[in-house]
Amino acid sequence: MCQEFSVSRDPVSQYCAGMEPVTRSCLVIVDVQRDFCDDQPGATLGVRFGGKVAGLIGDHLRSSIDDYDLLVVTGDWHVDPGPHFSESPDYRDSWPRHCVAGTIGATWHPQLEAALSDVDGRLPTVVIRKGSHQAAYSGFEGFEGFEQSERRSLDEVLRGASIGSLDIVGIATDHCVAATAIDALQLGYSIRVLGALTAAVDVGRGAECLAALAASGAVLEGAPPS
Repeated sequence: MCQEFSVSRDPVSQYCAGMEPVTRSCLVIVDVQRDFCDDQPGATLGVRFGGKVAGLIGDHLRSSIDDYDLLVVTGDWHVDPGPHFSESPDYRDSWPRHCVAGTIGATWHPQLEAALSDVDGRLPTVVIRKGSHQAAYSGFEGFEGFEQSERRSLDEVLRGASIGSLDIVGIATDHCVAATAIDALQLGYSIRVLGALTAAVDVGRGAECLAALAASGAVLEGAPPS
């Protein structure tokens, strides 16, 4: 799933002048969208504890904002992702319709939305959307912006901001969080997965994914709720 991208243009460069590149860090919030949260009415793929984790991520963002130089928020933005959507999903490679572009299910969980509003202007923030016309699990498969001339990959965004280390949180531990973390490691970033700020579709598989990440060099802190 890993994609290699060239280095960037910048809307975040205004925040980067004079900073030491190796020490710069980013919080990556993965797919904390209404359709993935069990406490949201009409959620088509509500993950158990998704709503709880959304609130915890919001609390972490408010309390730890000064620890980061950049915030990245990723989200599914499906237009026509082909066989990723199925009327008879296997819940591994195919899924019910979810996070359709422009629908309420694709918006951030209200508690994350509130936290983003609370920190607005205090931290440069980039939204990465993925999966418009194909399956996309890793945030590194997504892009910033909608116009072709403005589209930057997540890797380009991070390298443009001289980011070297990532804290990764979000939904789901055993799918998009794990895929994002794997790609980050393969691209050479130092990563920490804040397990208590993730929620797994399958708790056992989530634990296996975290163990595999640790074996590959990720730092793990905490475990998903179960």
